[in-house]
Amino acid sequence: MIEKTRVIVLHQIKYTDSGIVAQLYTRKFGRQSLLIKGMRNKKSGRHNVLFQPMSILDLVIYYKESREMQVIKEFTVSYSPADIYLNIKKSCVAIFIGEVLISVLREESPNERLFDFIEKSVVYFDRCKEGFANFHIAFLAGLSSYLGFEPGTQTNKNDIFFDMLNGVFVPAIPLHGNYASAEISDILAAFFSSSYEKISNIILTGSMRNEVLEVLIKYYSIHLPGLRKIKSLEVLKEVFS
Repeated sequence: MIEKTRVIVLHQIKYTDSGIVAQLYTRKFGRQSLLIKGMRNKKSGRHNVLFQPMSILDLVIYYKESREMQVIKEFTVSYSPADIYLNIKKSCVAIFIGEVLISVLREESPNERLFDFIEKSVVYFDRCKEGFANFHIAFLAGLSSYLGFEPGTQTNKNDIFFDMLNGVFVPAIPLHGNYASAEISDILAAFFSSSYEKISNIILTGSMRNEVLEVLIKYYSIHLPGLRKIKSLEVLKEVFS
């Protein structure tokens, strides 16, 4: 069956001498693998950059639900994040986000609201010229609401500890031990209640930013037990240290 859908590229790997397999998040069918033959040959190789992480494409595919890898018929570019490609820091963030999404998104589970959130986030990040060092933290904070474990807001100034197991801010250290320090909890509360446009107002040192990121990854792993180790995490921490 021939189907049309918008997709966000998460990752690609080589397949045979000239093809690739791209991991995609599609608006219509959820996460999918796509086989693209001849993408790395001389004639079509120039298109390979369009299947880098965070590219947004409109695809026509030969879709079959039982097929492990879908087959492309044709594609057009919906949004090419040129600045992400050219900026090494942004490229590292794109790889990190793609890796996280591959781990947390279930295959063949469409969610149009989640797709729209990711698409808008990519466009914002690409167009942001400065003050984006906190973007990956803000993205994870926002993503949690679409995955079903967004924390409750910090409504009381005495709730100074973030209880990661229950996703709430509490006044005393929880007995189970899965909590963030008062300092990190305060920063997390700011991220969970902030928009992308305001995250540059959250002033962090490199080491503090990395500590916040580590806590968020731990929070994800508690609520998504199958979360794989994020290989690009250490590179990202180094880039923004």
